[in-house]
Amino acid sequence: MANSLREVKGRINSTKSTAQITKAMYMVSQSKVKIAERTFKSYQEFMSNVSTMVKRILGSNEADARNPLLKPREIKKTAYFIITSDRGLAGAYNSSVEKELERLVKECNGECICGAIGRQGYNFIKRKGYKTINDDIVYSRDDVMFVDIAPLARKFINLYLNGEIDKLVVIYNHYVNTLTQEVTLQQVLPIEENSIKTDTNIDNNVVYTYESGVTRTMDLILPMYVEDLIYSQILDAKTSEHASRMNSMRNATDNADEVIGKLQLLYNRARQSVVTTELIDIIGGANAIGGDK
Repeated sequence: MANSLREVKGRINSTKSTAQITKAMYMVSQSKVKIAERTFKSYQEFMSNVSTMVKRILGSNEADARNPLLKPREIKKTAYFIITSDRGLAGAYNSSVEKELERLVKECNGECICGAIGRQGYNFIKRKGYKTINDDIVYSRDDVMFVDIAPLARKFINLYLNGEIDKLVVIYNHYVNTLTQEVTLQQVLPIEENSIKTDTNIDNNVVYTYESGVTRTMDLILPMYVEDLIYSQILDAKTSEHASRMNSMRNATDNADEVIGKLQLLYNRARQSVVTTELIDIIGGANAIGGDK
């Protein structure tokens, strides 16, 4: 019985230690969610202005010559790019995106090539044996900067312009709120005019003057738009990652507290049984001594 009590007590102590760790990780993730959400929302305002400008240029009467990034073609080779994390302990954040990628590859008509940002996604692609875009891991830092993503975005643009890929689809977790993150697929290349989200309060009476001409302006603006769009998706996914990890750690802490409560009840009952047995032995011994007298 004594060994059993020590075992239960040891499990209680180890579970309490785990609960302290998960609670600390929850608090860290909670702080990171607020920072990431603020960064993402502020960048969304910038993206809204960029999208509005692009939409106006494309809708101008002078936009006769279409940029190659706007021209759809026969889909012979599709590129899928997933946004994941470097670490786990984030619930279904990584697995949901990986499952969606696996489904798309199975249903893909023609050749597929895959890429990933984040160690988890890169390892998944390598493990599955998919043909990869990026030969090295592109790490998903918490303080991800535009300069970290720009070279990768330019690589996608060059692959499309050179005819090495005919379509680029980004798969990531869209941040709805701290409790909800949705797996989202968004076609980045070729650019679909109908998919460009603009500010609904724009003034349609504004007239632009293109000093270098519409064609030249489009050649400069559209690659920048693609880079900004990919960076916006990564900020969105990073916010979802922190929210998912926060929820996962909160659930882990709640489960640990529940286990501690059950183990504590088991320990108290076992301890009560030991005390009762000891009292019975003492009383029985006392009665035996009194009986001899």
